[in-house]
Amino acid sequence: MSVQGIDQVLGELRSMSALASGQSVNNPAAVSGGPDFAELLKQSIDQVNQVSQDAQAKQVAFQSGDPEANLQDVMVSLQKASLSFQTMVQVRNKLVTAYQEVMSMQV
Repeated sequence: MSVQGIDQVLGELRSMSALASGQSVNNPAAVSGGPDFAELLKQSIDQVNQVSQDAQAKQVAFQSGDPEANLQDVMVSLQKASLSFQTMVQVRNKLVTAYQEVMSMQV
Protein backbone atom coordinates (compact mmCIF):
# COMPACT_ATOMS: atom_id res chain seq x y z
CA MET A 1 0.00 0.00 0.00
CA SER A 2 1.44 3.35 -0.98
CA VAL A 3 1.71 6.43 1.21
CA GLN A 4 -0.94 8.12 -0.92
CA GLY A 5 -3.30 5.20 -0.30
CA ILE A 6 -2.69 5.42 3.44
CA ASP A 7 -3.38 9.17 3.38
CA GLN A 8 -6.64 8.55 1.55
CA VAL A 9 -7.68 5.91 4.07
CA LEU A 10 -6.84 8.22 6.95
CA GLY A 11 -8.85 10.99 5.30
CA GLU A 12 -11.85 8.68 5.02
CA LEU A 13 -11.51 7.61 8.64
CA ARG A 14 -11.35 11.25 9.77
CA SER A 15 -14.42 12.08 7.70
CA MET A 16 -16.35 9.15 9.15
CA SER A 17 -15.30 10.19 12.63
CA ALA A 18 -16.49 13.75 11.99
CA LEU A 19 -19.81 12.49 10.65
CA ALA A 20 -20.27 10.18 13.62
CA SER A 21 -19.64 13.01 16.07
CA GLY A 22 -22.08 15.32 14.24
CA GLN A 23 -19.46 17.74 12.94
CA SER A 24 -19.38 19.10 9.42
CA VAL A 25 -17.00 17.38 7.03
CA ASN A 26 -14.15 19.60 5.79
CA ASN A 27 -13.13 17.22 3.01
CA PRO A 28 -16.16 16.37 0.84
CA ALA A 29 -14.02 14.34 -1.59
CA ALA A 30 -13.31 11.84 1.16
CA VAL A 31 -17.03 11.21 1.67
CA SER A 32 -18.16 11.12 -1.94
CA GLY A 33 -16.11 10.68 -5.06
CA GLY A 34 -12.99 9.57 -3.20
CA PRO A 35 -11.54 6.09 -3.38
CA ASP A 36 -13.54 3.41 -1.65
CA PHE A 37 -11.83 1.91 1.42
CA ALA A 38 -12.92 -1.59 0.48
CA GLU A 39 -11.50 -1.15 -3.01
CA LEU A 40 -8.15 0.09 -1.65
CA LEU A 41 -8.00 -2.87 0.70
CA LYS A 42 -8.85 -5.31 -2.09
CA GLN A 43 -6.15 -3.81 -4.34
CA SER A 44 -3.57 -4.16 -1.57
CA ILE A 45 -4.51 -7.79 -0.96
CA ASP A 46 -4.37 -8.48 -4.70
CA GLN A 47 -0.87 -6.97 -4.84
CA VAL A 48 0.30 -9.20 -1.98
CA ASN A 49 -1.23 -12.20 -3.74
CA GLN A 50 0.49 -11.30 -7.02
CA VAL A 51 3.89 -10.95 -5.32
CA SER A 52 3.39 -14.34 -3.67
CA GLN A 53 2.41 -16.01 -6.94
CA ASP A 54 5.40 -14.50 -8.74
CA ALA A 55 7.75 -15.76 -6.02
CA GLN A 56 6.22 -19.21 -6.18
CA ALA A 57 6.58 -19.28 -9.99
CA LYS A 58 10.27 -18.33 -9.72
CA GLN A 59 10.78 -21.00 -7.08
CA VAL A 60 9.17 -23.69 -9.25
CA ALA A 61 11.22 -22.58 -12.26
CA PHE A 62 14.44 -22.82 -10.24
CA GLN A 63 13.51 -26.24 -8.84
CA SER A 64 12.73 -27.57 -12.28
CA GLY A 65 16.20 -26.57 -13.51
CA ASP A 66 15.28 -23.60 -15.71
CA PRO A 67 18.60 -22.03 -16.82
CA GLU A 68 16.99 -18.56 -16.70
CA ALA A 69 16.12 -18.95 -13.00
CA ASN A 70 18.68 -17.36 -10.71
CA LEU A 71 18.92 -18.40 -7.05
CA GLN A 72 19.43 -14.82 -5.90
CA ASP A 73 16.29 -13.65 -7.72
CA VAL A 74 14.32 -16.52 -6.24
CA MET A 75 15.47 -15.74 -2.71
CA VAL A 76 14.80 -12.01 -3.08
CA SER A 77 11.32 -12.63 -4.48
CA LEU A 78 10.53 -15.07 -1.65
CA GLN A 79 11.66 -12.50 0.92
CA LYS A 80 9.55 -9.80 -0.75
CA ALA A 81 6.54 -12.11 -0.65
CA SER A 82 7.14 -12.89 3.01
CA LEU A 83 7.55 -9.23 3.92
CA SER A 84 4.43 -8.27 1.96
CA PHE A 85 2.41 -10.94 3.74
CA GLN A 86 3.70 -9.93 7.17
CA THR A 87 2.85 -6.29 6.44
CA MET A 88 -0.65 -7.28 5.35
CA VAL A 89 -1.14 -9.24 8.58
CA GLN A 90 -0.04 -6.23 10.65
CA VAL A 91 -2.43 -3.94 8.76
CA ARG A 92 -5.21 -6.45 9.38
CA ASN A 93 -4.36 -6.50 13.08
CA LYS A 94 -4.50 -2.70 13.22
CA LEU A 95 -7.85 -2.69 11.42
CA VAL A 96 -9.28 -5.25 13.83
CA THR A 97 -8.05 -3.20 16.78
CA ALA A 98 -9.57 -0.03 15.31
CA TYR A 99 -12.84 -1.84 14.67
CA GLN A 100 -12.95 -3.12 18.23
CA GLU A 101 -12.29 0.38 19.57
CA VAL A 102 -15.10 1.84 17.44
CA MET A 103 -17.50 -0.88 18.51
CA SER A 104 -16.72 -0.32 22.18
CA MET A 105 -17.41 3.44 21.95
CA GLN A 106 -20.50 4.68 23.70
CA VAL A 107 -22.95 6.58 21.56
